[in-house]
Amino acid sequence: MAACWPGAPGSEQAWLEVAQAFIQETLCPPGKEPDVQLTQLVIDCVKTTWLSQGKSQGLTLPLSYSFVSVKDLTTHQHLPCCSHLSCSSTVYQAWAQEAGPRGVSLPRERLLLLGTLTDLSGNLEQECRNGSLYIRDNTGALDCELIDLDLSWLGHLFLFPSWSYLPPPMKSPGEGHVELWGTPVPVFPLTIRPGPLTPIPVVYPEMASRLLRHRSKHRNVQPNLAGKLIRFSALVKSRKKAYFVLFLGGSSPAGSQVSVIVQGMVTGTLNQPAGLYELDRKLELCLAYQQFRGLRRVVRPGVSLELQDVHLLQSVGGGTRRPILAPCLRGAVLLRGFSHQVPETQFSHQVPQASLYEQLVWEHQLGLPIYLWATKALEDLACKLCPHVLRYHQFLKYSSPGDPSLGLQILAPILEVLIPPGCPGRNTRGEILEDPHHCPLQKYTQLQTPCFFPTLAVLKEEAKRQAWASFDPKTLLPFPEASHLPSWQLNQRLAWSWQCLLPSAFHPAPVLLGVLVPSSRKGCLRLRDQSGSLSCLLLAQPSQPLTDPRLIGCLVRADRFQLVIERNVRSSFPSWKELSTTDFIQKKQARVYVQFLLADALILSVPRPVLHSATSSTPPRTEPSPPEGPHIEQSRLFLLSHKEALMKRNFSVPPSASSEVPQPTLSFHVLGSWLGGTQRKEGTGWGPLEPKEDENSDQKVLLLFLGSSVRWFEFLHPGHVYRLVASGPPTLMLFEEGGSSCMSQHPLELAGCASCLTVQDEWTVELASSQDIPEVLGIRPTLPESSLTDLLSGNFADSLVSFSAEIVSHLWMKPGSSGAVRRCVKLTVALETADYKFPPHLDVYIEDPHLPPPLGLLPGARVYFYQLEKRVSRSHNVYCCFRSSTCVQVLHFPPDTTVSVPLPHIYLAELLQGDKAPFRATASCHVVSVFSLHLLWVCAHCTSICPQGRCPRQSPACPTQTSVSQASIRLLVEDGTAEAVVTCRNHQVAAVLGLCPSEWTSLLEFVRGPGKVALQFTGPGAQLESSAEVDEPLTLFLWTLCTSFSVLRPMVLSFELERKPSKIIPLEAPRLQRFQYGEFPFLTRVNPKIRLSCLSIQEPEHPSAPGALVSSY
Repeated sequence: MAACWPGAPGSEQAWLEVAQAFIQETLCPPGKEPDVQLTQLVIDCVKTTWLSQGKSQGLTLPLSYSFVSVKDLTTHQHLPCCSHLSCSSTVYQAWAQEAGPRGVSLPRERLLLLGTLTDLSGNLEQECRNGSLYIRDNTGALDCELIDLDLSWLGHLFLFPSWSYLPPPMKSPGEGHVELWGTPVPVFPLTIRPGPLTPIPVVYPEMASRLLRHRSKHRNVQPNLAGKLIRFSALVKSRKKAYFVLFLGGSSPAGSQVSVIVQGMVTGTLNQPAGLYELDRKLELCLAYQQFRGLRRVVRPGVSLELQDVHLLQSVGGGTRRPILAPCLRGAVLLRGFSHQVPETQFSHQVPQASLYEQLVWEHQLGLPIYLWATKALEDLACKLCPHVLRYHQFLKYSSPGDPSLGLQILAPILEVLIPPGCPGRNTRGEILEDPHHCPLQKYTQLQTPCFFPTLAVLKEEAKRQAWASFDPKTLLPFPEASHLPSWQLNQRLAWSWQCLLPSAFHPAPVLLGVLVPSSRKGCLRLRDQSGSLSCLLLAQPSQPLTDPRLIGCLVRADRFQLVIERNVRSSFPSWKELSTTDFIQKKQARVYVQFLLADALILSVPRPVLHSATSSTPPRTEPSPPEGPHIEQSRLFLLSHKEALMKRNFSVPPSASSEVPQPTLSFHVLGSWLGGTQRKEGTGWGPLEPKEDENSDQKVLLLFLGSSVRWFEFLHPGHVYRLVASGPPTLMLFEEGGSSCMSQHPLELAGCASCLTVQDEWTVELASSQDIPEVLGIRPTLPESSLTDLLSGNFADSLVSFSAEIVSHLWMKPGSSGAVRRCVKLTVALETADYKFPPHLDVYIEDPHLPPPLGLLPGARVYFYQLEKRVSRSHNVYCCFRSSTCVQVLHFPPDTTVSVPLPHIYLAELLQGDKAPFRATASCHVVSVFSLHLLWVCAHCTSICPQGRCPRQSPACPTQTSVSQASIRLLVEDGTAEAVVTCRNHQVAAVLGLCPSEWTSLLEFVRGPGKVALQFTGPGAQLESSAEVDEPLTLFLWTLCTSFSVLRPMVLSFELERKPSKIIPLEAPRLQRFQYGEFPFLTRVNPKIRLSCLSIQEPEHPSAPGALVSSY
């Protein structure tokens, strides 16, 4: 600071010369001769004040101090400081200690400040009194604050021996101010002219009240009013004037009032622009319901305040738990002591002028609980968005109809619910004068926090925390099903699981907010804020994909969404007994993303420019310098007909390109047709189409997106018209064959295209408007689908199929499990068709390089699969696989609430309809006989038979000696319409045999010895396949049980087909069979036996007696 004006001289003479020059330039009237008397008075005033400290070290002048003008102070002093002319170093050290251990004391500068104390602003054109004080010299005027003001000081020249200067925050449009600590020292003596006191007539409050009641009779009376000052209101500033109200009392007790006064020290700043502070570390102070713009710059930790007629509110809610002191316009906030501390820098970004906080109180009439919540929400939003998405002054600016505040737009949907309609405006005069008192602080109810705005990083971590906290292998694999699973099957079932969190799962509910940006590394969309990014899957509406790239960079707000966590676990649980031991989990990772409809979201445009990090998910790159010459925008329309999968592909590079081995590059292709020629930008629109050399040439084109251009993947969908835009110098044949961005023609012949174009990183894609090609855009795009007849048949004339389906299950399969050669994902889907009462089921396999699968492939979701490869298994099941030409489009998200839909109850004969039969159903049937029964103990690792519960494998030995029990039984059931062979497994066998859990456990323990008991029922007897004898009690018991009415009984069977419905194998024709009923034979046609897998068994509500029909074979 000292370098900004003449430095401290080394002798009294030099100091005096500088002082004289300063006084003449700054304090003397401009344009007049030097005022020697004024110069001497100023120097004498400085000398007297300097010597008053008692420790001047033999110096009669403060040679270490420099004079400073108002202009120099405001121009050059950018850091807070203080100056104490009358304080020694020891006294200053004691003064600085009062800043406290948590604060930083104001640094000391040796400056001499003089000026005229006035209540008139420095603007000579608009001299007015607005309740502020100023220090003025010839260079300008500076706002100042003074605790005790004597009105006789106004208009006089003073030396200010003790003061602190607080400059405006960095890059703030406001101005600094001076806080005057000590009593100003007048340069000229303040003399009061003696004279006789002249009495004046006065009217006291009682008489004034009567005069006001009869004002019509006393219109010309202008009395002088006198009385005892009881209290005064806050300073109110309107558009025309600034005023406050005094309350005077008379001599009688009836006219006096008692004012509630609270004194305390500000110990913390909670939200300075919102007027929220901490008082004495016990209370919260809200100054928002007064016009405290001038007070805002002074109030900071260390300031002592006196609050008159203040409201004390408890249990307010809105995010606070402590009592709150809040003065309204009727009360007053008096400054009783300045702060010794340097102002906090955390609020230096805020705007001191009219802001959104004031608008919430004065225009939107927010009560205190809602206001406290709104300030906390705006603070959270500022942390999310500022300064990379928005500047602070943009976010918290005053909202006007033509220039809305982004912060208010984000809060508006919630405020509309919390604020009742038709709320009257604030009556400032009535709030100050009326009795009984009415103000916004009197009407409040405790507010339950309606929602909050977490950062995306916090939301993502909380989702992971909840997902892993709820991850319980025993819940995913409930007993007794898990007790029969071998190790590989147990761990495979745990490899993938998912959880969907709705906003209602959080308390309070979160609101999703972020800038929509595309990812060039993943090809997906993301929401981004200051804390990071979160992948997202968006639909414009159900069955309507996102197509407009103009959404990039927009701020998206959604309070209805699904937060999805896909959990991938690599584990090595030996058996179900160890499921509670987490040591067998080697690796856990989660994929978190959010999915919602744009129809349920609020889309807000973000003011430009914004920083790169706000709208890009890749680090900025150094762009090459643009070539010289004029730059224009060129574009061309194309109709997209097909989009291939986003995956890593190999691309051939020229030999001279690089010596490094090329790596697979994330890319995708689209097939389309050019609609006309190239257009150039003309003003705000596009010019006419440039003529083509051959109008009859093939317009088909293959567009290749790789590198940064994969960011357009989520916006490109078949059936829509897009505009490809390139900016740069005019280039001929930019979008034509032979242009600078074209590829070799060899792959084009295979794709049936005339040209290929590599979309450059700097090019952009736009959705065509209806004015571009109205006849094309008027046609609603439809998704091509294969017929179910071709899909389920063995016809391979076209092995690429497309269809819409609902995902039933999602299973990760490891190599070697269930015949899988490589790791893959198996989706079981239910095809959607109006011709089938029961939708057929189909398996879809996803293998590398398509792993991990696209977002949104969740059970319950409706998905459109385009160009899957159809295959037929050895068991004649139709299934499909992903290929490079495959494209997936999510049509509907899974429902928010899972409703358990009961399986259809049918007759078994309905299963003979071929591909129209239900895949899963329930039937009431009767067990006719048992075909076979297998009980065995197998090694949990290699599934070998384990006699005595021990694995016989030796070379190499299994890492675990754990064995699990397995069981299966094959039954013949009928319901009077058809017969079916049903296979029941594991715990279902206990239900078929009618055994309770303890009996079933005992039976399995008997089997542990031999390791295996297998019975094949052929007629009335049974053959034993184990090493036990035929007459062994266990075998006899099982044979007796399986041929008793305890097993041969009615039941309600839930099942699924062993083989999914298809048209590959023709239906077996019914056959003639003879039945005997007593003495009478019957010959009838019997349908072929249906093969089913049991899902569950229930006892009928009204069991019937055993039937009399006996089949004859």
